[in-house]
Amino acid sequence: MSKLSKSLKPEEFRQYYFLKEELKDFCRSEGLKVSGSKIDLENRIIHYLKTGEELAEDVPKQFPARQPSEISLDSKLGENFKCSEDKRAFFEKEIGKGFKFKVKFQKWLKSNPEKTYRDAIDAYYEIQNSKEKTKIDKQFQYNQYIRDFFENNKDKSLDDAITCWKYKKSIKGHNRYEESDLEVLK
Repeated sequence: MSKLSKSLKPEEFRQYYFLKEELKDFCRSEGLKVSGSKIDLENRIIHYLKTGEELAEDVPKQFPARQPSEISLDSKLGENFKCSEDKRAFFEKEIGKGFKFKVKFQKWLKSNPEKTYRDAIDAYYEIQNSKEKTKIDKQFQYNQYIRDFFENNKDKSLDDAITCWKYKKSIKGHNRYEESDLEVLK
């Protein structure tokens, strides 16, 4: 596997998989900003590898000070929904201690600003009971690989899947599961 370094070409960088922590370590060592999502870090590093310069970041957004508000079942979710501690506490009180802001529910909350918290609770239960698999976003390649591995290898263990993943991410190219990855287990 290629070690992440300043000498890496952007095209070569794209051919390897790096953990978010590896990207952050590189950014720290080069004096680059370490905050943001994995995609933010990748874009920042690609720009740095191309130009040798820090990516000009957007000016941080200024949000008006929010007044704490009492959440009720009939309160609207509102624009720019944030999964904050007061909202978590509300949902835990209504749904129970097992409540989690899972990805599918977060997406529902953000895409339904006109709905109420009562609607959100109904949607939460509907999502929980759904058999439909959650789409795994691009930056979560490990999760997608593991899911695909087990769809094709129900008789294998998690250790087998991880061994194949480590092999896959160490070679150039895509990081999607392929049957030929099983060669590393022999």
